[in-house]
Amino acid sequence: MVAQKQLHSIEELDQFVAQKGKQLLFKHSTICPISTSAYEEFQAYLLDHSVEAAVILVREDRPVSNAVAERFAIKHESPQIFLLENGEVKWHTSHWKITKDAIKQAVGA
Repeated sequence: MVAQKQLHSIEELDQFVAQKGKQLLFKHSTICPISTSAYEEFQAYLLDHSVEAAVILVREDRPVSNAVAERFAIKHESPQIFLLENGEVKWHTSHWKITKDAIKQAVGA
């Protein structure tokens, strides 16, 4: 398992996205029960798989969350997960579609 980072600034987002390889980026609302369920699925995936991962708390770090939507031209949703590969979005989904199995299939492991 790789520990996930929490991104608090645009600079941290830039550094995360600039990394090579596959990464998971999760946008989480700490007050939403759907987001909590999706976050648990995300955590369950990370327990068994080694992949760089980061979380953005959408209410606490709104500018970072907005930057993701703008940078990748993908409408903001919460919860929302992105599979990045070499800085490009290869897959994304939101809400109840965020499951351990869906993440596993998207990452390919």
